[in-house]
Amino acid sequence: MGSAPVHGALVLFLLLLVGAAAEETAPQEPTLPAASSGSGSGAAGSAAAVGVNSNSVLVALLDSHYTELAELVEKALLLQTLEDAVGKHNVTIFAPRNEALERDLDPEFKRFLLEPRNLKSLQALLLYHVLPSRLPSDAWPAASHPTLSGEEVELAAAGTGTGMRVGHAAVTRPDAVLRPDGVIHGIERLLVPRSVQEDFNRRRSLAAISAVLPTGAPEVDPRTHRLKKPAPPVLPGAPPVLPIWDAMAPGPSIAPAPAPGPGSGKHHFDGHSQVKDFIQTLLLYGGYNELADILVNLTSLATEMGRLVSEGYVLTVLAPNDEAMARLTTDQLSEPGSPENILYYHMIPEYQTEESMYNAVRRFGKVRYDTLRLPHKVVAREADGSVKFGQGEGSAYLFDPDIYTDGRISVQGIDAVLFAPDDTKATQTADPNRKPPAIVTHKKKIKLRRGKLLEATCQMAGLFGQRSRFASCQ
Repeated sequence: MGSAPVHGALVLFLLLLVGAAAEETAPQEPTLPAASSGSGSGAAGSAAAVGVNSNSVLVALLDSHYTELAELVEKALLLQTLEDAVGKHNVTIFAPRNEALERDLDPEFKRFLLEPRNLKSLQALLLYHVLPSRLPSDAWPAASHPTLSGEEVELAAAGTGTGMRVGHAAVTRPDAVLRPDGVIHGIERLLVPRSVQEDFNRRRSLAAISAVLPTGAPEVDPRTHRLKKPAPPVLPGAPPVLPIWDAMAPGPSIAPAPAPGPGSGKHHFDGHSQVKDFIQTLLLYGGYNELADILVNLTSLATEMGRLVSEGYVLTVLAPNDEAMARLTTDQLSEPGSPENILYYHMIPEYQTEESMYNAVRRFGKVRYDTLRLPHKVVAREADGSVKFGQGEGSAYLFDPDIYTDGRISVQGIDAVLFAPDDTKATQTADPNRKPPAIVTHKKKIKLRRGKLLEATCQMAGLFGQRSRFASCQ
């Protein structure tokens, strides 16, 4: 009877040996810590929650010879995004060689990528090098494949006569790094998606505009309604050169000509050059880059403004600064035509300066100006020594007067974005601590008019000797 337990132990030992041999011969699929089952131990679950393991393809990328690409990934703040992608599925990374990023890359394009405001473009470019699937060299397809950036990249197989290719770049080191959760292929150059290239072209076209120093408001000839040209230099000892109109006495023969306008046939204004000068001044002045970017790149308003000025119109632009434009939300710009409608509401078809606006609101209290967004009008009133536009929280103060004035276009800087009364969705959150800037101090005290009823009351109080007790009767 004692031999029965011994036989049972031998049978159990043989079964364990057979099971161990079966596990060693069975093919094992590469798995990640994030994909571990719930039946594992607590230590495995905590390791999956922390991130990728030391055998991950991301760790291999950071420790590989592609150091330039690894630095760009860290600067673009994409490590967490790539960890999440690796935790969901295998990835394929196309890594350009260091020489392609150090010497072969256009310096201007590299500066564009490293600017903080172009972080989204850098992220889109790097995610364009990552495929959400495992593609080793022996399973290389000849078709387009989606990337993590949302755009597709064209893959060419080695049988086409040109070798393995990714877009316009050749694969120089296939299967350079193999890991359970991904593969890295070395390529000869950087891949640039279409969206990043278009963004770079837009930025370069805006930066190529050579800004001019503002020299104040140039003089306008009242006879021709053109800008006066600067007088030619006078040599030492030469007699002064006077314009012919200054040397002649005024008379009927030199009466001012009618101002050209729509339908007059005298379209001699170069509106496009004036609009270009206005945008150049905005860039050089500082603090209005977002408005200039919208006028040139996102909309066609610069072209429309040039056409209007060429036809004889005058414009006053209420220009929100960069801080005001940064407070705009995605909902306020999501509807079709929203940027155009917002800027149309900031354009007044009149030539107004800070002085003329302030004198008008001081005299009339409230002034309604027409805008290019018909039939809406923008309301201006005097507030604390400045001109205040709009009502309530959506109001804006004029704090940068006469940024650009050339007789046809006037630009006045404001500290908030104005919205038409029917834009119920565009509720901009104004800064509660924002105070009206003090621009012009007028020490002249305005004497208020008394009504007839108050005047009669003061006269009655004077009869009883009580007139001095009332401040309104002084």
